[in-house]
Amino acid sequence: MLQDLPKMACSVSDTPALKDLPKVATDLKSQLEGFNTSCLRDVDTNEKIVLPSAEDVAKEKQHTALLQGVEKFQTTSLRRTDTVEKIILPNALDVATEKTQKSLFEGIEKFDASRLKHTEVQEKNPLPDKDAIEAEKEKNKFLNGIENFDPTKLKHTETCEKNPLPTKDIIEQEKTA
Repeated sequence: MLQDLPKMACSVSDTPALKDLPKVATDLKSQLEGFNTSCLRDVDTNEKIVLPSAEDVAKEKQHTALLQGVEKFQTTSLRRTDTVEKIILPNALDVATEKTQKSLFEGIEKFDASRLKHTEVQEKNPLPDKDAIEAEKEKNKFLNGIENFDPTKLKHTETCEKNPLPTKDIIEQEKTA
């Protein structure tokens, strides 16, 4: 872009003299000199031109590189291949199973329900008899007795040791014997 701009050489001899510069009107000059900056309001500037992030630039570079790669691709570097189309026909076993399925479906579709005999349905009562109910109640009562057992109702007992352990002297005598 900078190459396209005309080159301008600036030297000290090319700068205009003070008398050649345009003159500013005296009333404008006095207004500018007497301008009070405290009359200005504080304003937050909003940047409207947002520069792309480094990530965006990297994505764009990658995209342009991809497009250039596609444009410059040499088809002469490809090798010639022959494509073979294969049509897999079903074997005899597949044909036979398909025929049996088709005949079964046709049999179901053409079935005549009027040839069926009328039957009476007997409903069986799956409820348990009285003995089974009583046995279950006994079992539940037994389990509740175990679960709700109160150990504070037990009487205190003292254990009396009837089989005392042998002393050291007896153990030593048995070892020597």
